[in-house]
Amino acid sequence: MAKQFLDDDFMLQNDAARTLYHEYAADMPIFDYHCHLPPVQVAENKQFRNLTEIWLYGDHYKWRAMRANGVDERYCTGDAPDWDKFAAWAETVPKTIGNPLYHWTHMEMKDPFGISGKLLNPRTAKSIYEDINTKLASGDEFRARGIMEHFNVKAVCTTDDPADSLEHHASVAGDSSFTAKMYPAFRPDKSMAVDTGEAWIEYLARLGEAASMSIDSFGDLLSALDRRHEFFHSMGGRLSDHALTLPVYAPASDAELEAIFKKAKSGGEVSPGEADKFRTALMLHFGRMNAKRGWVMQLHMNCLRNNNTRLFRKLGPDTGLDGMADGQIAVPLRNFLDALDMEEMLPKTILYTLNPRDNELLASIGGSFQDGSTPGKIQLGTAWWFNDQKEGMLSQMSALANIGLLSRFVGMITDSRSFLSYPRHDYFRRILCNMVGTWVEEGEAPRDMDLLGGMIADISYNNARNYFGMEID
Repeated sequence: MAKQFLDDDFMLQNDAARTLYHEYAADMPIFDYHCHLPPVQVAENKQFRNLTEIWLYGDHYKWRAMRANGVDERYCTGDAPDWDKFAAWAETVPKTIGNPLYHWTHMEMKDPFGISGKLLNPRTAKSIYEDINTKLASGDEFRARGIMEHFNVKAVCTTDDPADSLEHHASVAGDSSFTAKMYPAFRPDKSMAVDTGEAWIEYLARLGEAASMSIDSFGDLLSALDRRHEFFHSMGGRLSDHALTLPVYAPASDAELEAIFKKAKSGGEVSPGEADKFRTALMLHFGRMNAKRGWVMQLHMNCLRNNNTRLFRKLGPDTGLDGMADGQIAVPLRNFLDALDMEEMLPKTILYTLNPRDNELLASIGGSFQDGSTPGKIQLGTAWWFNDQKEGMLSQMSALANIGLLSRFVGMITDSRSFLSYPRHDYFRRILCNMVGTWVEEGEAPRDMDLLGGMIADISYNNARNYFGMEID
């Protein structure tokens, strides 16, 4: 019997997969431990004025597809009216078949908006737009918090600079009527940008103000970052997050680091080699702080950012201009992890790569630093960004299963700015269940649904809840 698009057994190709999904995965809560949701929108329980605002604003995945479909920038990031932007997206959607955007679009229409059996295209665009706009205006169910509660989100970890006030996190934490937790994640990338001239000097002033101290030396910078790390800890934060085109490991003496600091602070030009030494020292400092406070360190690697200079100058960062890098990461990553491990200060760590060729590499290096102190202490991070699709997820999970322990995997993230991205967790769970179910049907795993179902439930939610050690439920 032919399968129907997006039916209840979507992506589940055998009986074992269907059992694992429907009985063990479908109803698990969500712990979205890495996302880019604006904390202010959670704190204010934002009501979105229309589908364009909640679906297209800030969504560089969609913008890239629209540009590829010949849509003018005015309808992506520009000043076109919201309906015109949505109409341009509706023109693009039929062209995205084969791209996960086609699946995500219709999954998000179905849940939470209840639109099934109707495909988005230019003929249906107006009715879908008006239907969802009516729902968005109808009450709390479709405001920011209502959507999170609908998807049974237990916790989200946003992405926050050390200088951020975290006032919105405090507001949410003080509201007992909201069932989800919102925690900050410490993202100190700007503190390492010692080679960006005036921008770095201005950032030091902002960080110093947040830390209630003057930053006049490299030692002061370490102290200010530690103060803010401690503040994040007091706000429930238990993760740091680091965007690294490539990991670096270039040790330097205290005197060298102070000299680099003073040169940069006075407006001098910092060489690439000096910048690598500075970043190495700070990354080691972040690792030690994380170990001291029992945090998790996330390393996002091999992303080449802002590739299109012309559009970057016009649009700025995070607008869909990034891609995979192919730098050599094995030796500097090993040296960095080893340096912390030699001090017995290597924290729980998640290794993400934007280049899927690195999956086995990271799984094998990470496995060298498992030490029995924590199940899955060093994680091969979930398929990230451009790998957040069926083949990418299968590649990442297969590498982990072959080289490490899939059963200890902490699972999926949205890595998204959209409150409508939670169906991606369902997408991931269906792919996971189908992969394991196929092992069963092919005789590669036992038909023990309690054993395998327990593993599926753990990967869907339980492992992350236990690994991060946050107050959730």
